[in-house]
Amino acid sequence: MKSAPHPAAPRRRAGAARRVLIVDDHPIVRQGLRRMIDPEPDLVVCGEAQSEREARAAIRELDPDAVIVDISLVQGDGLELVRDVHAQRPDLPMLVLSMHDEAIYAGRLLSAGASGYIMKHAASEQLLSALRRVLNGETYVSEALTSKVVPRREGEARSGAACDPVERLSNRELQVLSLIGRGLSSREAADMLGVSIKTVESHRQSLKRKLNLLSNVQLLQYSINWYAGRSKA
Repeated sequence: MKSAPHPAAPRRRAGAARRVLIVDDHPIVRQGLRRMIDPEPDLVVCGEAQSEREARAAIRELDPDAVIVDISLVQGDGLELVRDVHAQRPDLPMLVLSMHDEAIYAGRLLSAGASGYIMKHAASEQLLSALRRVLNGETYVSEALTSKVVPRREGEARSGAACDPVERLSNRELQVLSLIGRGLSSREAADMLGVSIKTVESHRQSLKRKLNLLSNVQLLQYSINWYAGRSKA
């Protein structure tokens, strides 16, 4: 973890630059984000982390005003990080920056406590705007998803739980479900995720159990229908 010195005592003065913690497992991405943020007079990067453990320590030590976090980390899971930090620090805005399809992941991350979701390929154009919006207490998603994801998040908050069985899946299981829905074989999914075929097959068994499916054919049909529905959302 790389971090700037942080005085323990006084609160920040009104008008001071807002402090941003970057959590991403790629050094080049972290450098690029820092180059975008630091020149802004109202923003400053206060630290960087590449794992869930480093991120938790940095949040405690640096007390940032906002966190930019990726879903995939060197160690740990960005989704679990968002969920746990939100439970402890509901006032801390967390902007998810990811390569993963927002139609599939944005709703889940927002329900877990993220303040916004932005795709990495759109970051250069939208990052600063998105960051300022979440710092102002707003929710940020792309215009295409605003009318879909945010109302669903608010509805789930009122009901206290999500009814979709997919919400019970782990982040990795959701990734496998998405890849099956796109037509990838277990070998292709394993190559894309950087895991063994045995691991993917284990996730497939878990998916069938959690989704109450009896066969691989049913899993394939469910995955294709689910992925098509989410992509059109």
